[in-house]
Amino acid sequence: MSAGAAATVDAGSREHQVPRAPLHPARRGATLWFTGLPSAGKSTIAHALARELHGAGERVQVLDGDEVRPYLSAGLGYSREDRDVNVSRIGWVARMLASHGVIVLVPVIAPYAAARDAVRDDHGRLAVPFAEVHVATPLAVAERRDVKGLYARARRGELAGLTGVDDPYEVPTRAELVVDTANVDLDTAVQMSKALLSAIVERDFR
Repeated sequence: MSAGAAATVDAGSREHQVPRAPLHPARRGATLWFTGLPSAGKSTIAHALARELHGAGERVQVLDGDEVRPYLSAGLGYSREDRDVNVSRIGWVARMLASHGVIVLVPVIAPYAAARDAVRDDHGRLAVPFAEVHVATPLAVAERRDVKGLYARARRGELAGLTGVDDPYEVPTRAELVVDTANVDLDTAVQMSKALLSAIVERDFR
């Protein structure tokens, strides 16, 4: 039977044609991973890009770290091992969605290079497009923003293990795009990210 042909199921005296999903979706999906310090602007860029893509009729999903952690990684803490497990799980979901034609935007800190590289390699093994965006907003700027009050809590000694304060952030060396939101406005950051996405899936996004 040729790929993509309907499978025949004999149910007594009746035959049912069960259509198979195409092996390759009509539109190629991809994962764009936004890494950076807390309050660097990762989620802001990802959600703004998602709105543009959705408005253009694209299938798009944002896997925001704060939103998915309670479901994918409930019970995990913030040790290096637990952080790596969390990144691995999110990466697996992203790769699965992207392999079915979804544009997946992942604003997740992912502070350790080895975990980020593992996600990249997992995509590469299955030829699923992947690119990394380093939202390289300086610590001083991110701390001034302090969107969730995490830096203030860490400085008061109420929060331990905050990336960039008392837990390391390993600066990416393989990022396809670097965006410093202290110097680049939101619309420009979105257009830069969209251009990168176009490059890795080899089609234009209008």
